Amino acid sequence: MRNPRAFLRPLAVGAPTPNADIESRPSRMIHFFDPSNEKMAAKVPQIAGQTDIILGNLEDAVKTEKKEAARLGLVEIAKATDFGTTQLWTRVNSLDSPWMLDDMITLITEIGHKLDVIMIPKVEGPQDIHYVDRLM
Repeated sequence: MRNPRAFLRPLAVGAPTPNADIESRPSRMIHFFDPSNEKMAAKVPQIAGQTDIILGNLEDAVKTEKKEAARLGLVEIAKATDFGTTQLWTRVNSLDSPWMLDDMITLITEIGHKLDVIMIPKVEGPQDIHYVDRLM
């Protein structure tokens, strides 16, 4: 097991020193919303000033027939809203779902610069993280 002090040392000769000053913002309150629900989506700009994180949930909370509408709704909301210091997160569909690839492609190309976190649900091992990393 590595000594915790060793985490801030380079892993290879000549490699740069890892960044020890990782920015962190408070995550005291997370507001989940379904982007396909117009009533909830309309409240996002108002809620953005009152919470630390707004999370557009595309996964299990969204009905199958509304998956695409939720994805497009999140894109519209992200483009139209100034979140200020509030973070914008999303939880995409799981890797074994038929919507995950479309979620990643659409969100990263359309609003990737506005997303602070993309949550990957139901991860079964490191290979899933490596796959998503390559997609990005």
